[in-house]
Amino acid sequence: MHITIPLDPKTKKNSQRILTNKRTGRSFVAPSEEYKLFESAAGWYVKRPQEPIREAVNVRCEYYMKTHRRVDLVNLLEATLDILVKYGVLADDNCAVVVSMDGSRVLYDKQHPRTEIEITPCGGTE
Repeated sequence: MHITIPLDPKTKKNSQRILTNKRTGRSFVAPSEEYKLFESAAGWYVKRPQEPIREAVNVRCEYYMKTHRRVDLVNLLEATLDILVKYGVLADDNCAVVVSMDGSRVLYDKQHPRTEIEITPCGGTE
């Protein structure tokens, strides 16, 4: 399965906000408003299978950034997997489903920032 999200990749961890639950009064950490907009927009480009993927897969992500600014690959992967779970592509992002992320990397493309995702079956983890 191949998915392209033609948006400048964002992470959940940059510019997090500390909010307060009005009902309980407890503080919690929430993603930035910029990330929430990215997550919502990304949903338009995600091809949903009839059933979420439950078997072992490799998820390879290539992130084409519009600047040469350093970015944390692990944070980009976390955000991408959360989006794939939210929009029903993956049943979960635990190690029984996403057994590897081989080939993932960050590249540069000022004109066409995007995320290219390739999901391929893997052998079992037994």
